[in-house]
Amino acid sequence: MLISALLGALNGAFTKYLSQSMDPFEIVFYRNLIGVLIVIYSLKKYHISINTSKLHLLFLRGIFGALAMVLFIYTIATIPLGEAVVLNKTSPFFITILAYYLMKETINLKTFIALIIGFLGILFIMKPFGVEFSYEHILGVLGGFFAAAAYATIKKIKDIYDARVIMLSFMGMGVIIPLLLFIFTPYVKFTMHVESYIWFLLIFMAILSTTSQWFLTRAYSLSKASIIGIVSYTNIPFAIGFGVILGDLLPDTYTLIGIILIVSGGVLVSRKSKNQ
Repeated sequence: MLISALLGALNGAFTKYLSQSMDPFEIVFYRNLIGVLIVIYSLKKYHISINTSKLHLLFLRGIFGALAMVLFIYTIATIPLGEAVVLNKTSPFFITILAYYLMKETINLKTFIALIIGFLGILFIMKPFGVEFSYEHILGVLGGFFAAAAYATIKKIKDIYDARVIMLSFMGMGVIIPLLLFIFTPYVKFTMHVESYIWFLLIFMAILSTTSQWFLTRAYSLSKASIIGIVSYTNIPFAIGFGVILGDLLPDTYTLIGIILIVSGGVLVSRKSKNQ
């Protein structure tokens, strides 16, 4: 998970850099298309078969994961990298809420306090009563929700499907969704790029993303989600550092408070899960 966090933050930095020249949905499309080709090659090389008994769960994993990625990359392109990553890290809170409603898990006082802390952290970052509030922040939190739904489905299918098959499900949807938006809406624009550095970065990003997702999927498959969730927060300082290198301002006081609150709440939620 630590390796995945570092690679993910680096990938986010390249995404932000490319967003100056490309539509965010275009980045999603090409990055996933290259990733799909890499994964298909790996599946054929190692003769990995696909079990058809739980295809509906695999499809849901693909939808949730792709939506989380689309929203995440869009927020990376439109708000500071560190803020985008932190808002995406609200997923542990949504995992707890989903577990309460869908799996009837109890929420004790400590968990409830952790959820309140995390919610306050979101407010500090979004600054809803100030001029910096934007719908991009809302989309960032929504991305965290879909990421939570995607992680929940991994635990349901990890013993049925190889990690590469799980990756293929959401990478495939990550190709289909931007393509449909391009064909049927006026909001997504694809253009022909002839600059060699753009294609080099896209290929490099696809390799980074595929490797990062493989480590993430394996981490959630091999260890407790509580431990993995805590370690995953290490990509926040990575992302802030890369963002500053690319020109983002250092987080202001409110944003720093929000980051601390979200991380603290996330750790409390994860510790609660570990104790259970």
